[in-house]
Amino acid sequence: MQWTNDLSAGVEQIDSQHKELIARINTLLDAMKQGRGRAEVGQTMSFLGDYVVSHFGEEEKYMSSFCYPEIDGHKAAHKAFVSDFRQLTKGINNGEANSLTAIQVQHHVCDWLVNHICKTDKALGSYLKSRL
Repeated sequence: MQWTNDLSAGVEQIDSQHKELIARINTLLDAMKQGRGRAEVGQTMSFLGDYVVSHFGEEEKYMSSFCYPEIDGHKAAHKAFVSDFRQLTKGINNGEANSLTAIQVQHHVCDWLVNHICKTDKALGSYLKSRL
């Protein structure tokens, strides 16, 4: 995954968190491509799971503080992502890390995040910029 200005939500704190998230996902994908130990992949997934929850929490604070009208849908998208991510992590922790897992991470994590950032977070960013 590559950070581009197309992914910018226009809010510095959110954008910097997205950049860090993309960097961590790239580290995970590289480890999986290189066939490095399951422990490393599991640790990276665990870190990402915590990081995503923290990041989503920050976004949700912004939404609550500024009475974002699309808060319910945005929070539901976050909740669905966390649930899918935890399922992937559970599989990896149970020793199911393989090529299919890398594809699932690519699909569920990377594709979802890019789509979420480009659509949902950009809308939030536009709203926040008009309020800040």
